[in-house]
Amino acid sequence: MSVETELKLSITPGHMETLRRHPLLRQLAAGRAVNRKLYSVYFDTPNLALHDHAMALRLRRSGRQWLQTLKGGGGVRAGLHQRSEWEMPVQGEALDLDAIEAAGGELPRSTRNKLQPLFVTDFSRNLRLLHFEGAEIELCLDSGVIRAGRKKRPISEIELELRSGDPEKLFRLALVLLDSVPLQVESVSKAEHGYRLCSGKPQQVVKAGFPQLVPSQSIASALQSMIASCLQHVQANVPGAIFKLNEEYLHQVRVGLRRLRVMLVMAETMCADETLHQLHAEVAEMCVEFGRMREWDVFITQTLAPICERLPQHAGLRKVMVAGEKLRSQYHVEVVRRLQSSAYQRLLLRFGAWMYGPYWSGLPAGAGQELLKFARAVLDKRSSQVVRRGKHVASADASRLHQLRIACKKLRYSAEMFGPLFPEGKHKRYVAGLSGLQDILGVLNDLAVAERLLAEMQDRVPHDALDLIRGWMAHERTTQKSALAKAWKRFSGKKAFWNRTG
Repeated sequence: MSVETELKLSITPGHMETLRRHPLLRQLAAGRAVNRKLYSVYFDTPNLALHDHAMALRLRRSGRQWLQTLKGGGGVRAGLHQRSEWEMPVQGEALDLDAIEAAGGELPRSTRNKLQPLFVTDFSRNLRLLHFEGAEIELCLDSGVIRAGRKKRPISEIELELRSGDPEKLFRLALVLLDSVPLQVESVSKAEHGYRLCSGKPQQVVKAGFPQLVPSQSIASALQSMIASCLQHVQANVPGAIFKLNEEYLHQVRVGLRRLRVMLVMAETMCADETLHQLHAEVAEMCVEFGRMREWDVFITQTLAPICERLPQHAGLRKVMVAGEKLRSQYHVEVVRRLQSSAYQRLLLRFGAWMYGPYWSGLPAGAGQELLKFARAVLDKRSSQVVRRGKHVASADASRLHQLRIACKKLRYSAEMFGPLFPEGKHKRYVAGLSGLQDILGVLNDLAVAERLLAEMQDRVPHDALDLIRGWMAHERTTQKSALAKAWKRFSGKKAFWNRTG
């Protein structure tokens, strides 16, 4: 068994040719490039049992030789693909499952007699070994197609596979390549693209989640895994946000960035680092920029649309809707431009280099405290902030309620992250109560934001329509403030699940 460590980058065919001829590759190459024709058949059961077990089984023909490969475990972390791999030659285009098990690989027993070919990858590979900053890296330029029945998907990507050295060098090399041609970090493997092609399932919104932590884990390891989870959450939803498949994609990108900010703040409390500071600043800037787009989404779909449904013949409301949609579209264009930019790809690659760089091994001795102790300290701090900002909540103005909402959000993220470290189930009840409070604060914040957005349209739409909307909002604000007082009373009586005596 070996562990495959590689970084995948998508590239257009035209830029692939530019890179293939670039003098940089000749400067770094340890020898001449090798061209190969690779044809692979991927196998699974009709109900995709291997895929459900995060495994991939293929037969690959390279020249006259057939190789059988089983990949499993591992995953994608900050764009880096790491999986266990069992590979061996076989006689012809036929699986040899006994050989896999003899080599230490293990297939689910129920799958042995149900395996069948599902899809193929057929591509040309231009391969060369590079020496870069003390690391040996295999660079593969892959061009071809994935086929599942009559369905096809083109292949045009770069694989940077680590042969020796530090994983950080893969990201540093990718940053150098990005100076020459446009690239995009690819978090989806060829096999996963093949599964999506043969299943025919449309792209799905990926909801937020955190990896399962264990008390024996180091703080550094826990933070690394959580930061990687946030990055993966963002990347998984970017394509849907770009193509505007659903407003929820952009919302999830924004949620991922907000959670990432919370993680970076935690890392900064452990050890100051200039690179970390710069990354945090760029993520914060993106949150503000994407937040403007999200504000118009919420205003159009959740504030204005219900009013228009009640009064469909009101000409003034229709004009407000048209003006709002125009401004919303303008912000969406800016968001898409940001997500499609080289600057965004550079940010992802810099994150990857930092995630696998010296920052984590250079943490001070004080960072070696137990994870549970660290979690309690974070939760105590976040809880105190909520309690302090929640005083006199019934009379709080919009600014104070906004501060309380942000504090609740940070506490909820922290409770979701660290909750599984504590007695089963207690954190779920706590988070549920906190989420209910946060939802009400969110509606009140949306109403406050809507007032600002209406002011931006003051000179573009009929004033009687604006007055109608403001009256509607005033009634909703009164309703939500009443609900807030009750929700705060329920939540403030809850016991902290992270207390030692809890």
